[in-house]
Amino acid sequence: MAEAHQAVGFRPSLTSDGAEVELSAPVLQEIYLSGLRSWKRHLSRFWNDFLTGVSPASPLSWLFLFSAIQLAWFLQLDPSLGLMEKIKELLPDWGGQHHGLRGVLAAALFASCLWGALIFTLHVALRLLLSYHGWLLEPHGAMSSPTKTWLALVRIFSGRHPMLFSYQRSLPRQPVPSVQDTVRKYLESVRPVLSDEDFDWTAVLAQEFLRLQASLLQWYLRLKSWWASNYVSDWWEEFVYLRSRNPLMVNSNYYMMDFLYVTPTPLQAARAGNAVHALLLYRHRLNRQEIPPTLLMGMRPLCSAQYEKIFNTTRIPGVQKDYIRHLHDSQHVAVFHRGRFFRMGTHSRNSLLSPRALEQQFQRILDDPSPACPHEEHLAALTAAPRGTWAQVRTSLKTQAAEALEAVEGAAFFVSLDAEPAGLTREDPAASLDAYAHALLAGRGHDRWFDKSFTLIVFSNGKLGLSVEHSWADCPISGHMWEFTLATECFQLGYSTDGHCKGHPDPTLPQPQRLQWDLPDQIHSSISLALRGAKILSENVDCHVVPFSLFGKSFIRRCHLSSDSFIQIALQLAHFRDPQCLALFRVAADKHQALLKAAMSGQGVDRHLFALYIVSRFLHLQSPFLTQVHSEQWQLSTSQIPVQQMHLFDVHNYPDYVSSGGGFGPADDHGYGVSYIFMGDGMITFHISSKKSSTKTVRQTCIPTNSLFPQEPGVWAPSPSSLRPRIPGPSPSSLRPRIPGPSPSSLRPRIPGPQPLLPQTQASRPPAPPPSDPGVQAPSPSSLRPGSPGPPAPPPSDPGVQAPSPSSLRPGSPGPSPSSLRLRNPGP
Repeated sequence: MAEAHQAVGFRPSLTSDGAEVELSAPVLQEIYLSGLRSWKRHLSRFWNDFLTGVSPASPLSWLFLFSAIQLAWFLQLDPSLGLMEKIKELLPDWGGQHHGLRGVLAAALFASCLWGALIFTLHVALRLLLSYHGWLLEPHGAMSSPTKTWLALVRIFSGRHPMLFSYQRSLPRQPVPSVQDTVRKYLESVRPVLSDEDFDWTAVLAQEFLRLQASLLQWYLRLKSWWASNYVSDWWEEFVYLRSRNPLMVNSNYYMMDFLYVTPTPLQAARAGNAVHALLLYRHRLNRQEIPPTLLMGMRPLCSAQYEKIFNTTRIPGVQKDYIRHLHDSQHVAVFHRGRFFRMGTHSRNSLLSPRALEQQFQRILDDPSPACPHEEHLAALTAAPRGTWAQVRTSLKTQAAEALEAVEGAAFFVSLDAEPAGLTREDPAASLDAYAHALLAGRGHDRWFDKSFTLIVFSNGKLGLSVEHSWADCPISGHMWEFTLATECFQLGYSTDGHCKGHPDPTLPQPQRLQWDLPDQIHSSISLALRGAKILSENVDCHVVPFSLFGKSFIRRCHLSSDSFIQIALQLAHFRDPQCLALFRVAADKHQALLKAAMSGQGVDRHLFALYIVSRFLHLQSPFLTQVHSEQWQLSTSQIPVQQMHLFDVHNYPDYVSSGGGFGPADDHGYGVSYIFMGDGMITFHISSKKSSTKTVRQTCIPTNSLFPQEPGVWAPSPSSLRPRIPGPSPSSLRPRIPGPSPSSLRPRIPGPQPLLPQTQASRPPAPPPSDPGVQAPSPSSLRPGSPGPPAPPPSDPGVQAPSPSSLRPGSPGPSPSSLRLRNPGP
């Protein structure tokens, strides 16, 4: 998501006065350090490696093997073919005593060696299997015999119940694509958006690059790929994120929204209590590796390393480069309310506080009448300042208010209790959704600690949201956590009939600790300047949320197109229509799928060109071609938010209880940032952002793309009435305690198309939950209302995680002129 913003905005590192900083470290030294960092990460996960490094075996399998060898030895059989006798000869004699003990030790050593050799063989075999990408090239819905055989072998070698990090040692290294192929694909991708003259000049630069510099730069990348686990990931994190001196707000953060139509309770403290409890349950499962590894299209496991930094993580500012600080554990959260900071404990005697106890603590903060200290209210605006400025101020702050600063930076995460309501309202649905998105992305500029890995935002009417810093992980990681949080706090934990968390308060708990900031005078002016800059940046961002219900994923499937490709091409075409548009649309969608599969198999363009550029900087080698590549500006930055845990929701019977996704800031001052999420089969929610200061971005209603398809043979054109969500049986409101207010179903739109949606103001308990998620206690049957039909039948499990959106790929499909690639923002 926001990664696209930083990627297209990548520039050489700059000093505070704007001069370029040359990368003086020799490239071989940098490659050596990259490998060293990679090996240190492996050593820091020693215990995890011990538990998961034996996968698909287990420690019990060693005991079984040892017992079998002992049994064979007792039956006077030697399965070691004489090796155990040689091992016994090498062991101490102990004066001729303990002869039997020497035999047992020899058997144990032989069993350990044999066991380790078998596990190593399994790992090598699994790594070779995971290097196969032929399944990506097969048509959707079809699977050849070789792929079926491959998939069966992967499942056999993976074991029965792989843990989160079980595949880490078996994942193949990121391949370095052929530089000739990368340049060819790049030229092919930019051809539709360049004039003939510009393209010819770019092609000349590309040929000169291949002739003079490419082979040397490629050699260094291949060397790094063999020494480090990934030839590009650490450089991407450092140069795209950590060396960026821009403010994090809008530029390196994104947001996640709550349910669109439903607010389970109007009580701010209760919603905060359940949400924090659910988040910490997720952390507990994460620490125990009970989260299943993510599978690409249900087949190939993805790297799970980014999960390690979800909690207890802060991005610490530096003058030239930030760094990520991650703690092993933290048993408190930092809370912000009305300009005051609190340290609130989340555990009691090493056990997690109940949701009702957490609600009690949040209510104590809400009821605290003490005013904010001078400049304390706007202190967090410093985290929205340029990174170099914040780094210098933080040095002074750390000496004067070290304890308070450590309480914030050392927290599991940051919680902001907003004094204003948010979410969909009946009076002005479109404007209220836009304001909701803006509040999550930027807030007021001083009520979010943007350095934290994420901030949980709880509004006064019970609405939730997340603001996520991007450098530590990609959107699917935080999205996975957010899906679990919403499903758990709503369906599993639930609320009582009066809107409070279930359970009983704990009056013995101490009051949350109010943090005291001893702010030196020189910081006051810095806070004022940071607040002014944050307000300017915040007010310049225009956010727009479009719940589009004219058609959804089911219609796109009937068109025999990839849903992601459909939306990506539709966003580029926007208002481009002519009689040949449908044919071009299909060609472009097929091209998009080909680019997507190439990126999924490590043959993408952007990361390879980026790494080549970094090597050229280390070597002080000027490449006009690479310089041009990384100086381009792309006006349309797009990303899909995958829905990864469909088994936690019942979108058919309760379509209101699905996350509405999130968004990010525009990648270019004159462009758009667009994210989208498929909500069930009948709705697509778009999150669009742009800069108000731009004269090239507009708000304009889009033309529904399904109008291209009605004449297509075999494609059903949906009627407006058939596209309205239908909920069979009793409405969700009939399954919940009655609290005055309109039901969700009465608030849903009845006019098809990109119309603004009506609000959900009812505060009520959610419907009967889907099947319980493993490890989370489900409510008792008595907690359901009499006459309730009970939990709905579980929908089929999600086969895996939607592939990462190829928004970072250059447009490579035949399409319109550059001017028509500007997205026309759908309006109300």
